[in-house]
Amino acid sequence: MRQAEKEKLVKALHEKFSKAKTVILTDFRGLNTPALNNLRNQLRESSLEYQVVKNTLLLRASEGTDMMLLKKHFSGPSAVAISYDDLVAPAKIVTKFSEENTALEIKAGIVDGKAIDLEGINRLAKLPSRDTLIAQLLSVLNGPLRSLVEVLKGVPRDFLSVLQAIKGKKQPE
Repeated sequence: MRQAEKEKLVKALHEKFSKAKTVILTDFRGLNTPALNNLRNQLRESSLEYQVVKNTLLLRASEGTDMMLLKKHFSGPSAVAISYDDLVAPAKIVTKFSEENTALEIKAGIVDGKAIDLEGINRLAKLPSRDTLIAQLLSVLNGPLRSLVEVLKGVPRDFLSVLQAIKGKKQPE
């Protein structure tokens, strides 16, 4: 790779690291090309990126970003899974893929500016998806309103029952 290409790649990676919400650093040693392409496709389907990067370029690109927290993990073959929106999606996909393909090793990650280790990534992967969490929140917020409607609906019903009872007492049999 020529010097100009390397500088362009470093600049592009630096911008990606600056914008990223989640970055998962992996070691892909032992993965064959079809398996690596499969991982890339799975990540791409969720609007995520996966890029193989030389450690020297990774070190330069991470300067001034949260990725510097992972500097000690920049050894061996390295690739990064990057997410700009969803904090959980890359952890879910990479963790599931590494369970199916033991050659993929998850080194560490950055989530919302904080470094996490393999255990943290595994815990993150077990969280429900963003859509599921939003649905659960809406359900919790909807509960009190539903209860209020039921209570308010009961008042006229009970009032009608009282009127029917009074009517029944006043009418001769």
